[in-house]
Amino acid sequence: MAEAAFVAKAVSLGFGVAKPWGDSDPFDFIVQAGGKLSKVQVKSAHCVGEDGTYSIRAHGHDMKAYRADQIDVLVAYVVPENVWYVFPVRALRRMRFLKLFPGSRKRRSKYEKYREAWGYLRG
Repeated sequence: MAEAAFVAKAVSLGFGVAKPWGDSDPFDFIVQAGGKLSKVQVKSAHCVGEDGTYSIRAHGHDMKAYRADQIDVLVAYVVPENVWYVFPVRALRRMRFLKLFPGSRKRRSKYEKYREAWGYLRG
């Protein structure tokens, strides 16, 4: 569902979106903006945790954090809040999990600057 929602969102923002054949790549999509191509990994969170956060996995099947040679951008979709976060891979810095607070006005996450930050796909 998150991948389909991503395609709809990206296309509505004017991006070209391509899905690689198979499931062996560390990225889910190639996104085109002008002449720039970006490898995009899409993650989602559906349930809020006991601490009021949404947890997003920032790692692949090997349980290792994504690297710059694998993806350019990680897009996280918080489904219940209908909120998107767009992280350049360099912002992840070997992290395996992200805690997001999209519904809290009290607890502002350091990641709020990545909320709806689609410019990272534009270059």
